[in-house]
Amino acid sequence: MSTSSVIASYTFFSKQVTIYGGMSLFIAGVLGGILNTIVFLSLRTFRQSSCAFYLTVMSIVNIGYLFLSIFPSIMVTIYDVDGTENSLFYCKFQVFFDTICITISLTCFCLATMDQYCATCSRPRFQQWCNIKLAQRLVIIFIIIWILHSIPNLVLFHHSASSVTDKVSCIMTNTIYIKYGAYFVVLILFGFLPASITILFGFMAYINLQQLAHYALPLVRRELDKQLTTMVLAQVVVNCFAILPFTTVNTLQLIMNLNSDPVVKAQILMSYNITLTLTYLYYAVSIN
Repeated sequence: MSTSSVIASYTFFSKQVTIYGGMSLFIAGVLGGILNTIVFLSLRTFRQSSCAFYLTVMSIVNIGYLFLSIFPSIMVTIYDVDGTENSLFYCKFQVFFDTICITISLTCFCLATMDQYCATCSRPRFQQWCNIKLAQRLVIIFIIIWILHSIPNLVLFHHSASSVTDKVSCIMTNTIYIKYGAYFVVLILFGFLPASITILFGFMAYINLQQLAHYALPLVRRELDKQLTTMVLAQVVVNCFAILPFTTVNTLQLIMNLNSDPVVKAQILMSYNITLTLTYLYYAVSIN
């Protein structure tokens, strides 16, 4: 089989995974996110819980990300038409919105995991951190932080026409910010940092959960903590399969970016597209 045929096969397979896998996860994610939001907002016990508040915000942000980022990405794969080359505003806004949604969603889940560790801890001092007012303030603070952090995307992304094909693309040419985005934002902020935090605090919350029966807590509070901790731990497991493979492939891509073998590049691109689709699990899996 020729090199061009091998590359074409890799490209075709990655497109099919993106289209069918991505569309299935998109539908499941929207339905699951709506269900989560309805449950968390309709039950009084959840409305008074700081962990449930974090998960509610995460679900709402995930729905927005599914509609305004993941769905357009699937459409680009199907029709090979990207609206960013026609509108400079959309070119800038898409990256700006994507970064904000991902960071807010991951931050809320990290806070939910830490919240459940504190809620199931035997020390009253840690339990005091689990209150709805503090949760609301933290979410507002982090939303402001991530909006400010994403502002450079509005400034640095622009339209550029190819000298060969004359096709307009939405790109960034600032090499410093490109490296910052590749090494810090994607690998650390979107990958290893939230994965490490959720795994660590999820594991400690699981240990606390085993001792929960020995704590002098009201039965309703104990059952609520068990239910929320189970939800959070299930999402932590999903995150391990959804986020870490994509982060690993991104790391390999940065290490092997000097490799000129077109087949190797096609293999890496296929792995990138497959693991990118796999990250949709984080936004699609219902935690109820």
